[in-house]
Amino acid sequence: MTLDPSTPVLIGVGQAVDHWDGSTAAAAPSPQSLMQRAAESALADTGAAEAVRAAIDVVTVVRHFADSAPGMVPEGTGGCDKPPLGLAKRLGIAPKRAIYSIVGGQSPQSLVNEFAAAIHAGEARCVLLSGSEAIAAAKTAARKGVALDWNEAIDGEMEDRGLGPMLLDRHELKNGIGAPILTYPLFENALRARLGRSKAEHMAEMSALWAGFSAVAAKNPYAQFPKAMSADYLATPSDGNYPVADPYLKWHVAQDAVNQGAAVILTSVREAEAMGVPRARWVFLHGSGEAMDKPVSLRTDLSRSRAIEVSLKGALESAGKTPADIAHYDIYSCFPVAVLLAAEALGVDWRSTPLTLTGGLPFSGGAGNNYSMHGITAMVETLRADPGSYGLVLANGGFLSKEAVGIYSTSAPESWSPVDHGPMQAEVDAQPSPERLEEDATGTIESYTIGYAKGVPARAVVIARTDKGRIVARPDDADKPGQLAALADPARDPIGRTVTIQHTDGVNGFTVAA
Repeated sequence: MTLDPSTPVLIGVGQAVDHWDGSTAAAAPSPQSLMQRAAESALADTGAAEAVRAAIDVVTVVRHFADSAPGMVPEGTGGCDKPPLGLAKRLGIAPKRAIYSIVGGQSPQSLVNEFAAAIHAGEARCVLLSGSEAIAAAKTAARKGVALDWNEAIDGEMEDRGLGPMLLDRHELKNGIGAPILTYPLFENALRARLGRSKAEHMAEMSALWAGFSAVAAKNPYAQFPKAMSADYLATPSDGNYPVADPYLKWHVAQDAVNQGAAVILTSVREAEAMGVPRARWVFLHGSGEAMDKPVSLRTDLSRSRAIEVSLKGALESAGKTPADIAHYDIYSCFPVAVLLAAEALGVDWRSTPLTLTGGLPFSGGAGNNYSMHGITAMVETLRADPGSYGLVLANGGFLSKEAVGIYSTSAPESWSPVDHGPMQAEVDAQPSPERLEEDATGTIESYTIGYAKGVPARAVVIARTDKGRIVARPDDADKPGQLAALADPARDPIGRTVTIQHTDGVNGFTVAA
């Protein structure tokens, strides 16, 4: 088979992890140093480091958490004002384009999809994608009183893509939906209800799934938390595994206190051959899928993700594959429901089909928006060791909001062309939205969560249904402690209980019926 020389190909990958203990400021990793380490590793991985370095004309950095969600990272460390140009300077690269991505965990895979198309069209010669987080270092420094200075001012023009589209609307923010830790439980509890499980049964399911992920992380040299945890430990509240938001305990959720970086290099077959990159290093993108969902409370069914379903289906179809053809998976794993819904959409059993190559965000580490760069890196390494097999990466951003999928193999595609994701988006957009109410009403709880502070219920959100539509509400301020206690009653499953809604100035307050 004659391979089209414009076919895009991944030629180098690299990762970095640092377990800095806070002893000396000089040894502390920074976001820039972690990206540099990962990028140098990716260059070396190509087998033609200097030729590739000279060919890179696009440097893209996945947006750091400090520039994505204020308050997520301790202040005082500073940072680089133009991360992609700062990385290029450290690597001795003078790119024609320097890009700082939008917010979202979909970004690494979405960027691969975007720049594979750009390379195929001749709009880019060789592209370096990278990202990192040093949140653990910032937190350790703040705790130990160690001064860190990551400030770096770089000359030059950078394309800053900003925060991206809003994923929640004012109605949701006013009524308690906001932080991921209070939003993903709404999906998790809705899924539990659809499957007809008790709280104990679903806790056992989540914990068994995560025990398998932790076992993978324990063998991953780039994991931030490389320790296997049993399903019993993960299912049992303890000092080290305390409640954070019903139904989650600490180790059920993504851990962002990491020092990690990852990088991927893409080019064309023509350039790879010209640079002398060995054929054994090549991995091809065979298909892709992307879709963005509506705001949470406007989705038809909280127990499903149309964006996940549609993007997975579209990626497989564009690659001419079915789940039976896929040997390796890395599914975004910020919370159990993300993996469970992807497995359901694919029709695979997670008990017999491993769905992570890294160990996932709770155990390998939730490196902000950049986790899936680690997933793609691990996929490339896995496929090289299993030539001819196929792998699937699912990257997720927001609140099951933005999905990006890639299908990979060392086998070359017979022909390659960019995938049109427009029809996938149209399919998601076409789902009907429930009528959302702002009025006094009585309804039945469709889903809920309770947020905990030091083991005590501190906040809550319910989504209720009435004959007229859906209502998002938070505890009535007139009796917040009483409503939190009623919702947290271990003898009563909140789903299906009756709530009375009091609407005042755009805010819905709920009272749980006795």
